[in-house]
Amino acid sequence: MDKVIVAYWSQTGNTEEMAKAIGKGIEQAGKTTEVAEISRVSLEDLKAAPAFALGCPSMGDEVLEEGEMEPFVAEVEKFCAGKNIALFGSYGWGDGQWMRDWVDRMKDAGANVVNGEGLITEGSPDADATEQCIQLGSKLAQL
Repeated sequence: MDKVIVAYWSQTGNTEEMAKAIGKGIEQAGKTTEVAEISRVSLEDLKAAPAFALGCPSMGDEVLEEGEMEPFVAEVEKFCAGKNIALFGSYGWGDGQWMRDWVDRMKDAGANVVNGEGLITEGSPDADATEQCIQLGSKLAQL
């Protein structure tokens, strides 16, 4: 499949910025991308894809957003075995526990998490974080 989906949930726009940079990396690697809020992403499309990216900021007590993202991730867990998944998101406080928990969940479900960890940035992505997102997208596109 030449199209790589980057699905995200964003409250303040920081995770959306990361998603767009990941999409840029995918395109620079020669593939097309669909960067979209999770409410616009088809689980069937993700089931058919060998690789995709999911993004969500840290919420509350370092958890995924519970209204939309958590139920979406619970569905992805059912079919992610053997897929290459990039995980990313922003945070405002804490130490990234929500991402470590999310990575463990996806690995326990059989997914190959790109780089073995999620990509996180505090607040709005700066130039370095944006470059890391672009590199993550490029790597995901090559899998």
